[in-house]
Amino acid sequence: MSNPQQLRYSKEHEWLSAAEDGVSTVGITEHAANALGDVVYVQLPEVGDTVTAGETCGELESTKSVSDLYSPVTGEVVAANQDVVDDPSLVNSAPFEGGWLFKVKVTDEPGDLLSADEYTDFAS
Repeated sequence: MSNPQQLRYSKEHEWLSAAEDGVSTVGITEHAANALGDVVYVQLPEVGDTVTAGETCGELESTKSVSDLYSPVTGEVVAANQDVVDDPSLVNSAPFEGGWLFKVKVTDEPGDLLSADEYTDFAS
């Protein structure tokens, strides 16, 4: 498993892109996607929703289980990936590309996000 170096990671297995104009993209890691198995349903926060770092904001359902989706940052949701809602398997096949989940205008970022190397050590 190779975690992109430019991303940061939460201990709940979400990834976060660097903010571009204050907006970051959120998804789940390849490790989480593999642990879940085949994702068959995705519930995402809606545009305009406020998400809070460390709190649930949606869920992912797989053939194995249902897992909560946690926001790695606090802010306002500015986009939700409708492609993933329509085709949840993108979470498994492209967790770092087309399988992204939502974009958030970040208002507060916790200091406990991990680098790629720290996350790899944590998830091993």
